[in-house]
Amino acid sequence: MEFVGMPALQILLVAIIFLSLLVEIKTGGMGLGAMLGLVAAGIFFSGQYVKGLVSFYHIAIFLGGILCIIIEMLTPATGLFAGLGVAAMLYSLILALGGDIGALYLLLISAVLALVIFAVIVKKLPASRLWKKIVLSDMPTSGQGYVTSEDKSSLIGKDGVVLTELRPAGTALIEDKPVDVVSEGTFIKKEAHIRVIAVNGSRVVVRKVK
Repeated sequence: MEFVGMPALQILLVAIIFLSLLVEIKTGGMGLGAMLGLVAAGIFFSGQYVKGLVSFYHIAIFLGGILCIIIEMLTPATGLFAGLGVAAMLYSLILALGGDIGALYLLLISAVLALVIFAVIVKKLPASRLWKKIVLSDMPTSGQGYVTSEDKSSLIGKDGVVLTELRPAGTALIEDKPVDVVSEGTFIKKEAHIRVIAVNGSRVVVRKVK
């Protein structure tokens, strides 16, 4: 297990542990990500144990952190168990790496590597209840002074008059209200009659009516 003491391999193993944790939080399933993380953790801790840097106490803290995260996934908790679990895992990893400033640097490099890989694959992964809870908890709400974009789908098929030249974006008067619109790509002069042909989010697409 001497090869496990190599800094580059330690960074890789810890990065895999972090990545598997992120994947499991995102997907909420005990799948390939969890198995890969457990294998990486087993190799890492066994190598550090042989070197005398960790004891069963440190391993127990790490496993306790995993247990807390599993509880968070399976119960309607508020995020407390997930926070405790991540803190316990980080604490055990820092101790296993020597508990000094070098351990923090190695942990930081591993975390950055894991985050970069996770950012590449995150959109391809299904979202779990825990992930939705984490993401939605920080989303702005109308009660905090934020409002979502107005639904303008009802404007489809409505006619209007151009208030400012569309090059291709501009403003049109539709149902007696000024609306930001965009043409299909063609120039439309002021006071021309237009019709709304599509609405994509806040983007209102219009066409000149002959």
